Amino acid sequence: MLKELSIKNFAIIEEVSVSFTDGLTVLTGETGAGKSIIIDAVHLLAGGRGSQEFIRHGAKKAELEGLFFIQDEKHPVFNKLIEFGIEPDEDTIILRRDINDHGKSVCRVNGRLVTIAILREIGGSLIDIHGQHESQELMDDRLHITLLDQFAGKDLMIQKEKYQNTYNAYKKLKKELTSINDNEQQIAQKIDLYEYQIREIDAVQLNEGEEETLTDERKKHQNYHRTFEKISKAYEAINNESRGLDWVGQAMSELTDVASYDDQFKEPSETISSTFYSLQESAYYLKGILDEMEFDEGRLNEIEDRLAAIQSMKRKYGSSIEDILVYREKIGLELDELINRDERVQMRQAELTKIESELETKASKLTKLRKSAAVELSQSILTQLRELYMEKATFNVKFSPHNEFDKDGKDSLSFYMSTNVGEPEKPLSKIASGGELSRMMLALKSIFSKHQGITSIIFDEVDTGVSGRVAQAIAEKISSISNSSQVLCITHLPQVAAMADQQLLIAKEVLDERTTTTLTEVSGKERVHELSRMMSGAEITARTLDHATELLSTAEERKKINK
Repeated sequence: MLKELSIKNFAIIEEVSVSFTDGLTVLTGETGAGKSIIIDAVHLLAGGRGSQEFIRHGAKKAELEGLFFIQDEKHPVFNKLIEFGIEPDEDTIILRRDINDHGKSVCRVNGRLVTIAILREIGGSLIDIHGQHESQELMDDRLHITLLDQFAGKDLMIQKEKYQNTYNAYKKLKKELTSINDNEQQIAQKIDLYEYQIREIDAVQLNEGEEETLTDERKKHQNYHRTFEKISKAYEAINNESRGLDWVGQAMSELTDVASYDDQFKEPSETISSTFYSLQESAYYLKGILDEMEFDEGRLNEIEDRLAAIQSMKRKYGSSIEDILVYREKIGLELDELINRDERVQMRQAELTKIESELETKASKLTKLRKSAAVELSQSILTQLRELYMEKATFNVKFSPHNEFDKDGKDSLSFYMSTNVGEPEKPLSKIASGGELSRMMLALKSIFSKHQGITSIIFDEVDTGVSGRVAQAIAEKISSISNSSQVLCITHLPQVAAMADQQLLIAKEVLDERTTTTLTEVSGKERVHELSRMMSGAEITARTLDHATELLSTAEERKKINK
């Protein structure tokens, strides 16, 4: 349920905070007081379209926040929170939306920033708003099949899940077949292209790691003369005219003699001796290299040509030899599939035929379950309509089967009704009378609210155009709906207001030369006074006050009966 609502700088509302109770809450007040503004705020909080026009004049932004308590731990909203990576906070969900003076919105769910689309997904599973002239899902033929399936219950939903699993495999297979059966000219062009690319790649005979090895070898050949010169000079310094090794050898000889009688020179003597033999070994090694070094210009040219060929392949087929070989394997497999596509088509077609047979069986089961549920639904709605004094109305679920499979099977259906004897049944969207549409919607909502898992249902003046006993019936029906879901209702009917568990009075007043809307809970004498105003208009008399008191007393008795 919506427990708390906070509105700041929204339209003519400067700041309002209100707590809601379980059951039925009605919002009443004079025309133009701002009752619909409250519903507009809730609508935006649930992801509705917003703009800077909603911001109170002179303010920088409008702020909306709603606190919801969800006692059903299996409520679908928790799955949505997990789906969008939002941490559930036990049984509490907080929706917040700020609209700035540029018309941009900042949305949060449980403190986490989300997009408008995500706010709408989550808000839509918590709040269901109905207005007399609003295009709502009950009036949308496309959504009637979903509503019927929800009404049908567990058996149908299990069967539908089985069907949809098979249907997903069917769609995937059909897409693959469509891809295989592409234009023949395009396939021939692909075959030619892949064959050419494979021949070109194979002709180069690439090996992984080859480019790095060749690059190192090229560097050695390019630096041959410099390397030869430097090694020669190093060898000369150690072992020829510079006599580096001789001088170290002399130092070794002298210290060895001294160390034989003075131990303090033993360590430096050993160090110089070790250095002498290391230098001697290095000199032999450098001499061997110098004797074997030979510049091979032909090998350098071979390396350059090979690296150029590799670079050419990289420009066409990948950023490295490894990427090129992966691409070669990929197009090889695709070429094999293209060449052998006829065989693949036959195999996939056989699979498709088998899946279509399974779908046909599962779709038939869905249709059978739906038609059975449709009879039950029609009976339930007619019962509801009789309670709303529409005894002559008829209601039917009309099926229009189609040849193609879709996500729901092979059924297309719509809700049809007739409100007058002798008149043909029409789609719900064609019902013109406001009063009839209101009662029809209430009848449907009385049934579907138990199956949709909506936390809060909001009725925005759906009782317009009715009076007398019909008004009382509508009041009792709205109260009945509130037994299974919290209901917030804007109303001008005293019968509806009297059935409320909570009544909020919305008023407009001028403070400091600014118009603002206030919201106050009324009870006791104040509530009697407000009901009296709703009955008589501006003039409140002792008789209207008595009538209001009697209406409240009768409403309490009716609520006890309807619990």
